[in-house]
Amino acid sequence: MDDKNEVNALLNLIDDPDSEIYEAVSSRIITYGLPMIPNLEHLWETTEDKEVQERIELLIHRLYFSGLETDFKQWNEAGHHELMPALLLIAKFLYPELQAAKVLHHVERLRRNIWLEINNYLTPLEQVHIINSIIYNYIGIKGNTNNTERLNEYLLPQILESKRGNQTGIGSLYLLLVELLDIPIRLMRIPHQFVLGYCKPGLGDATGNYEVDFFIEPSLGQIFTHTDLQHYLKKIGAEHAPDLLRPRSNREVIKQVLTDFRECFNNDLQKVQYQELGALIRLLD
Repeated sequence: MDDKNEVNALLNLIDDPDSEIYEAVSSRIITYGLPMIPNLEHLWETTEDKEVQERIELLIHRLYFSGLETDFKQWNEAGHHELMPALLLIAKFLYPELQAAKVLHHVERLRRNIWLEINNYLTPLEQVHIINSIIYNYIGIKGNTNNTERLNEYLLPQILESKRGNQTGIGSLYLLLVELLDIPIRLMRIPHQFVLGYCKPGLGDATGNYEVDFFIEPSLGQIFTHTDLQHYLKKIGAEHAPDLLRPRSNREVIKQVLTDFRECFNNDLQKVQYQELGALIRLLD
């Protein structure tokens, strides 16, 4: 049987009531990869059976996810874990046909605006004030607390478009910009928070801990001190362990973004998406 005949046969079997046959058909369709999607979309448009349409939608999602999983594996195995590609991949979980060019343009405009204002004579605090002024005032991004009902506030492209994000979403944008500008701001290991720290360059010790000047809460750009951190840790009953001053790697940043984003799907209706994001998280272990 040639490919065209097999594809037609598989499409004709999507509505088979036997679950074992349907699963076998689905698995075979997935092996065809993304080129199968136009055939499935055409079938969706030409059928009035709601159950079959739901099966087709799930198959299209599985095909997109299969490609996404492959891309994440490649990013994870690459020598350099740059944030931009991984943040775009996370957005493609919801928006698989996302075009990166517009996002890259927005990010470059932000980077350039900050770069034009920053020089080597500024203190760390002055640098952060400039970054904050560009993000929250000039661009006008508004920050919210993490809310699993507002999925787009976790995703870089949607934050840049709507100018609304949460602590995790704006925090990942912040880290992307400072990475492009070579400013030593990193994600810290503070419990239950996506908080950044300005790490003094070259002062990491043998444990990987750094001397941190101050901390940044990215949903609002609020700056706080080590004393503020101690008060927060005391409030939640956590110890001020030395490990808190060991910055997270980019792989750990992406893992945290995925973990926070996954909670949006922690319900009975979206178990598949929750499990898929779990699979992506495990790739980064």
